[in-house]
Amino acid sequence: MTTPDIRDLNRRAVDYSVEIVGHLTPDHLERPTPCAAWTVADLLAHMTVQHRGFAAAARGNGADLDVWKVQPLADDPVRDYADAAAEVTAAYDRPDILDRLFDLPEFGPGVQAPGSMALRAHFIDYVVHGWDIARALDLPYRLADDFVEPALEITLMVPTGEARTTAQSAFAPELTVASEAEPLDRILAYLGRNPSWPN
Repeated sequence: MTTPDIRDLNRRAVDYSVEIVGHLTPDHLERPTPCAAWTVADLLAHMTVQHRGFAAAARGNGADLDVWKVQPLADDPVRDYADAAAEVTAAYDRPDILDRLFDLPEFGPGVQAPGSMALRAHFIDYVVHGWDIARALDLPYRLADDFVEPALEITLMVPTGEARTTAQSAFAPELTVASEAEPLDRILAYLGRNPSWPN
């Protein structure tokens, strides 16, 4: 895959999500999101624990299911989210991270992946979750120009078909968009998001 340093792309995607979450107020927590049946509070709890789970996996402790368990939001969920984001980017900041083996039980029992693949998964998750939270808060969202090629490549690696219809699937079945659609819309639709949500 032709890509700039995935660690840098990932850090910037995560930092952008922190910027977006920074606009959150308590009044936003019960708003709906593009993630079916999830409120902003649900989405933020998921995003927070995923950072901590991937950080634990980067440190060699990802097989511990407790690190992936969603927790109630902290008293200051914005600060807690920023702390979790800083934790995962710090955990990725080591020379051998792309070659380390990550335990990722969220993807299935006993699943392991090299760091290079784990960081790609984390990157695309936060490209999409950044958009999710921005839409829920009625904020603009821009896909950075140098995110386009790697984000599309990673997105197209995600399997489609019946696997997307199970409760365990991280993404809903893909949606159809026009061939000339913007790259972000193509990414969102492929991963089961309606780019024009909530319409």
